[in-house]
Amino acid sequence: MKALNLFLLFLGITLAACTSVKKNEPTKEQMVYVGTYAKPDAESIFAFSLNEKTGELTKVLGIKGGENPSFLALDADRKHLYAVNETTEYQGQKSGFISAFAVDQQTGNLTKLNEQPSHGGAPCYISLDHRNKVVLVANYVGGNVVANLLKEDGSLGVTTASDQHQGSGPKKQQDAAHAHCIIPDPNNKFALAVDLGVDKVYAYALEADHTELTRTPKIAYSTKAGAGPRHLVFHPNKKYAYLINELNSTMVALTYNSENGTFTENHTVSTLPEGFTGESFCADVHVSKDGRFVYGSNRGHNSIVVFAIDQNTNKLSLVQHIGTEGNWPRNFGFSPSGKTMLVANQRSNNITTYKVDTNSGKLTYTGHSTEVSQPVFVKAIPAFPQFGNK
Repeated sequence: MKALNLFLLFLGITLAACTSVKKNEPTKEQMVYVGTYAKPDAESIFAFSLNEKTGELTKVLGIKGGENPSFLALDADRKHLYAVNETTEYQGQKSGFISAFAVDQQTGNLTKLNEQPSHGGAPCYISLDHRNKVVLVANYVGGNVVANLLKEDGSLGVTTASDQHQGSGPKKQQDAAHAHCIIPDPNNKFALAVDLGVDKVYAYALEADHTELTRTPKIAYSTKAGAGPRHLVFHPNKKYAYLINELNSTMVALTYNSENGTFTENHTVSTLPEGFTGESFCADVHVSKDGRFVYGSNRGHNSIVVFAIDQNTNKLSLVQHIGTEGNWPRNFGFSPSGKTMLVANQRSNNITTYKVDTNSGKLTYTGHSTEVSQPVFVKAIPAFPQFGNK
């Protein structure tokens, strides 16, 4: 009996030691790039480590990315990062500019390669075509979209196409065309541009080995007058898409015709809770990794709305509204696993994190809020091998 007790005591100590070691082992961390509004000489693009177990963010890098690098895009190989610098004047022109950075494959640090004018004021959105041959940019104040060729080293080349949108809408924010988003479709056949000012989504055929846009776009979809469409995202099935409208706080579920680059509407729902009478403006939209849920941000109501997606009809049903623990939630994003959401609260200068229940789609605040000056954009990716090492 004494021997048995000694063995059990030894086993308990061993297990406790193992548990202790396990607790102290570093968690596999993710990294998060953050775009912000900032002055020209300030640190303006940041990289944080994300502890996915807790939702805690820790600042690792601060890079001088030029004035207002508000929206970022990372290429598929994670070798280059691109930013729109949201200004209305650049080298004497009424224009913002675009910046290109090389990404250190060990640390995630950024080295600036070059910059080019965006040929329109206040560029607010940037994306890459699926072959990493061109960057697509939407200029909000300019009301136009441009495509810039990418060089072999990842730096920005010449502008290969530019198109000026025309028109206006019934609301005061729609005094003119205001391009707010441009993305390639899943087949890299069309570039789809969302214009808040004229209540339209335009489809441009990607031509000349997918490096140019047709000069005359077709109307892919028209919203209700005054809706103010802002961002567009595709479902993983490549057939469905979701358009979030800033000015009337609605989410539109769409079916995409990949042959001609047009959409048909399946369902439109309010992003706000019933009975809410305050002022609010939608911002961003994302679909869960498994395609079962779509999420949107409400600035003013300061919430994230969650909808379940009917996989057969693309109809949306409300799951949840949850506060963002901050003011003016701009963009948000998921960790690579899809189990953590990060929300950039622009006016309260903080990023908050949420656990995602992948079965129900519901969000739970982790309790972690990280101070960042005027955060606009968040992008979480697996950490580089030496990320965070001194």
